[in-house]
Amino acid sequence: MRASKQIAVLGGGVMGEALISGFLAGGKVSHKQVVVTDARPERLTTLSSRFGVGVTPSNTAAVTEADLVVVAVKPPVVPVVLEEIAPVLRGGAAVVSIAAGVTLAELEARLPGGVAVVRAMPNSPCRIRAGVVALAEGRGVTAETRALVGEIMEAVGRVIWLEEHLMDAVTGLSGSGPAYVYLFIEALAEGGVKAGLPRQVALELAVQTVLGAAQMVASTREHPAVLKDQVATPAGTTIAGLAVLEEAAFRGAVLRAVEAGARRSAELAGQRARQDDSGSKKKGTPA
Repeated sequence: MRASKQIAVLGGGVMGEALISGFLAGGKVSHKQVVVTDARPERLTTLSSRFGVGVTPSNTAAVTEADLVVVAVKPPVVPVVLEEIAPVLRGGAAVVSIAAGVTLAELEARLPGGVAVVRAMPNSPCRIRAGVVALAEGRGVTAETRALVGEIMEAVGRVIWLEEHLMDAVTGLSGSGPAYVYLFIEALAEGGVKAGLPRQVALELAVQTVLGAAQMVASTREHPAVLKDQVATPAGTTIAGLAVLEEAAFRGAVLRAVEAGARRSAELAGQRARQDDSGSKKKGTPA
């Protein structure tokens, strides 16, 4: 990214810090190009010390010179932040929101017409630059803006551009998915302990097993079912274990978990839309 580009990260929480760390570690952004905001003075001190970035408690001060604004606050706070910064955004600026369930329409309704808007769904492995970031473009997104946002987000993981109507499904799969994998790793390690392994050895084996299996899928490009069948020899140990998982409806449970996450994402967006509509009516403004 060109050294003249400036990035404002509004919100210095876990994901905000993860993005800043990835941006800097990726080598395409220097600490002089980044400013972060947070309501907690101690948090700003920590981020300044850790990354050498600019810090300020003022969202408006952070965005006045920013070419790219990353909104990394919790979904209920997004409307307040957008209405605060809208009057001072520079022409040609791009706004990227990582707030789950906040739609492009909600973002665009609170920002000036000349502002390019992108909705993003990063996941927790972005903290170690091994995540995935789904992006959906809104109004005013030019080829240059798309390239800028994609380049920045690639610093924390793989970037996938999608239509916005798929973002709830992304939330249920890659957004919530790491938690399901952590649960599986925990259970796999506990199984090793039950079979007689020392706890630390069992955990190390479980972690490397999951990591290696994922890398196999990524590197070979073979379908997971094909790789699974290669391990499951007739009358062997693996097929015996797979039979137990099938009896417990393991695949069906994971499928339903992803569906539940996607459904909840859509429900939260709907609740917020109804609250906004109710607030508009109470103020006497058109719904």
